[in-house]
Amino acid sequence: MPAIITNKFRIHNSEQFSESFSEATPNVYYLAIGRPQAFATQTRGDSRTDNQGSDASPLTPVDSIQEEFYVFDDMIAAKKVTSSSVSFVIPRRNWTTGTTYDYYRHDYGNRVTGTTTTQTANSGATNLFDATFYVLSSANHVYKVLDNNSNAASTVEPTGTSTSVLTTADGYKWKYMYSLSASQQVNFLSTDFMAVATDGTVSGAAVDGAVRIVKIKSAGTGGTNGTHTGVAIRGDGSSGTVSVTVSGGVVTAVTVTNVGSGYTFAYIRNSDIVAAGATGLTGAELDVIIEPKGGHGFNAVTELGGFFVMLNVNFEASESANTGDFTITNDFRRVMLLRDIKSGGSAASATTLRGIKVMRLTSVSGTFTVDEEINQTSTGAVGKVVEWDSTNNLLHYIQTRFNDEGVDSNGNLTAFSGANVVTGVSSSATGTPGGTTTVDNITFTSGYAASEIDADTGDVLYIENRAPITRASDQTENVKLIIEF
Repeated sequence: MPAIITNKFRIHNSEQFSESFSEATPNVYYLAIGRPQAFATQTRGDSRTDNQGSDASPLTPVDSIQEEFYVFDDMIAAKKVTSSSVSFVIPRRNWTTGTTYDYYRHDYGNRVTGTTTTQTANSGATNLFDATFYVLSSANHVYKVLDNNSNAASTVEPTGTSTSVLTTADGYKWKYMYSLSASQQVNFLSTDFMAVATDGTVSGAAVDGAVRIVKIKSAGTGGTNGTHTGVAIRGDGSSGTVSVTVSGGVVTAVTVTNVGSGYTFAYIRNSDIVAAGATGLTGAELDVIIEPKGGHGFNAVTELGGFFVMLNVNFEASESANTGDFTITNDFRRVMLLRDIKSGGSAASATTLRGIKVMRLTSVSGTFTVDEEINQTSTGAVGKVVEWDSTNNLLHYIQTRFNDEGVDSNGNLTAFSGANVVTGVSSSATGTPGGTTTVDNITFTSGYAASEIDADTGDVLYIENRAPITRASDQTENVKLIIEF
């Protein structure tokens, strides 16, 4: 049975997701980083091996229950995503001279009346949102193309913010939609995407069902030359009129003289042009372009295809492990979006959360090294160093389900515990966990501090494996995550 999920459903989903950040009882989202250890083929506790690719070419994550459990094992830290860090976005299309842009039509993909041919854009697009029908100017104004002068190249950049249709010297007709604010340029403008929002002034000036563009589909023949005025736009709206210019017996131009209102379908008959003075005209056919609901500019998100949402989050140096939750002494290879996770058994709410475990060591000998295996012989516990803070004798570590990262010789994931010596396999450094105090905002119980992220809680909505990102004390990582619905 032929069926389609429409673009309006996609926009509905993007709206629901965006609203979920700021509702009265909102979902709580965190953007997390993880995977400090290199991608490689590793042996699991059940003696099977997992091929995880390499740092140069990590494997694509799998949408599975197993993958969702795995990502908690080596999660480094997470930062809360606030509603101010979320925006609808659309593909970025910079105005460039010499480019032939598509123009807005309401019927891309439909059959051309009386034929079996599909209505397509100049670019070949059969869907409005695949068409190149809007641009971003150098002044960061966004314009919709209403007419491309019979598929001619655009050579004059549109300017200004008038709510009226703008005609440039190259014959293009443009509709100003909105401008990117300074904040939007910083937070929601990337190489490929840009924020989309409705301008209140433009929306207020929009006329539902107005007609602004009429195209010549067939010029006809034999008509009386001249400009014939008062030609009615027929359909379910009212008051729309055009003037039609006939030269050499054929229709050469159509100008809308009254945009009218309320049209969801419209047409102009050859007989109406004849009645207006083009005696003898036959075969003329005009295309009336129907505007989106509410009129051009009424709802920029819907009109321009805002079924993309961007999350913009900064991981800053001030959030590093020695002053917060994000380590700067190790790299990361994974980015995740988490929803409604828990911390300490309750709904997470802190701005940042530490994902790795920490031991406070006494009687330290030697220096632990990043990424080395650590063992606790008396318990059989195995882990991997994420960071060694020699100033405070804090050992940050992870335990995964792989033999050299968490699983003991019996295949068990055993926690480090008690005042039992911990040894670095590569460095031979040693130390004994102990002490109940708070150091670097981390509270220890008998020398141990659990992760602030409760493993396997909430939902993992997005996983991205990537080449390693090295952190530094003077560096901020900006992550722009674009979600398409």
